[in-house]
Amino acid sequence: MDDNLHSPQRRLIELRIEHAALDNLIDRSADTPTHDELSLRRLKKRRLRLRDQIWHLSAEVDPPEPA
Repeated sequence: MDDNLHSPQRRLIELRIEHAALDNLIDRSADTPTHDELSLRRLKKRRLRLRDQIWHLSAEVDPPEPA
């Protein structure tokens, strides 16, 4: 049971959920007329870092087939 809590697949799911939440937050923030540019840039950078983590972990969990 403990192994399942720390499995790469579970971490991947958590990262995807966090990425989706950031997407939603960025979309809502960008739509407000008084949005803070600095905060918005920071959120976007965090989203990019999450995307990179998701990509690396996906490649680790399910490595691409050799050509």
